Parts: sequence; C-alpha cells; structure tokens
Amino acid sequence: MIKRNPIEVFSEWADLDKDLGMEKNHNKSVEKMLDYALKDPIKAFSFIDAGCGNGWVVRKVAQLKSCLHAEGVDGSENMIQKAKKIDPSLSYSCADLMVWNPKTKVDIVHSMEVLYYLDDPKAVIQRIFSDWLKPKGRLIIGIDFYLENKVSHNWSESCGINNMKLFSQQEWFSFFTAAGFQNMASWHQGAQKNWAGTLIITGVK
Repeated sequence: MIKRNPIEVFSEWADLDKDLGMEKNHNKSVEKMLDYALKDPIKAFSFIDAGCGNGWVVRKVAQLKSCLHAEGVDGSENMIQKAKKIDPSLSYSCADLMVWNPKTKVDIVHSMEVLYYLDDPKAVIQRIFSDWLKPKGRLIIGIDFYLENKVSHNWSESCGINNMKLFSQQEWFSFFTAAGFQNMASWHQGAQKNWAGTLIITGVK
C-alpha cells in the first residue's frame, strides 16, 4: 500500500463520512477526558480542540453553560468545511498545528488521536504550553497509537498513513514534563484484553 500524509487521508475520510465512525469510536474516551478536565467546581472556561475533525467535540463543549468560547483547528480543509456546514455559528480554523496560534489564550486544550501525526509532537506540546494556554490552563490528550498498545503498531500500514510517531507512555509523559506542565496525571481508558486502552495524559500550566 502506498502511504500518504495524514491530511490527505483524513480529507478523503471526510468525503466518505468516515469521520462519523471516528466520533463514535472515540466518544467514550473523550467523555472521560472532558469529565476530568472539568472536574473542578464549575467556572467559566474557554476551549480549543486541536485536530478537531468535523467539530464534534467543539459542538459538545459549546453546549455547556460554563463554556465562554469553544473553537477547533484542523489541518484538513474538508474536515473544517464539514464542521462549518454542521454548525456555522462556531469558530474553526484550517491550519498546520505546528505553526498555528490562537488569537486569545484559553483555559483548556483538548486533543484526541492527533498529535502523533505531527512532525514534532514534543515541539507542539511546548507551543501549546507557551502560546495557547492561560496560566493554570490544562492540556489533555488521548492517544491510541503508542508503544504499549501493541495492536496499534500496524496502523501506519493498514491505514496507508505515513509520518506516524510511535512513542512510549513514558516518552509522551516526558514531553509534558519538558514543556513545564505540573499536576500531571495519566491513565488507560477502556483497557481490555489485547487492547491497552486510550492513553490519556494531562497537565496544568
């Protein structure tokens, strides 16, 4: 199979409505991530979904009464067009996560199954810490493609996607530490036989 870059593949998936399956498959992990990120006493917050796809997480968060602003950014023009078509009232940007910065820093940055597709995940985590988050802001990520989750190791071949970075749980944790995050936590969501679960890592600026 000829491998293609992630943007090309996911743009095709948007046209084929495969994004709907991604939403269904990731929903339980995302629910747990949001529950954790919002577990403190309710206060007004702003939110970015990094690698938002068709915007389903942005729409979910925007419905919360305590959400002041929710926006999404994704490298796929097809995904962003789809997100804007579903709900034109919300804010979406089509941009390279390696270089994009929000106009205003936010309280929570969320990312589900995205960062390992980027050229330098460690550098992006550092930029999120420095340029995206307010003081005491939180980054929370979910990853299914990682060293301890052995069933995922062939995904680059089976999906025909190049540029997938396979790191261990400890390596991902070290990226957060190097960026300066504190009060860190991690866990495996939905682990079962032959599936190590979604690796969730979070920290506070």
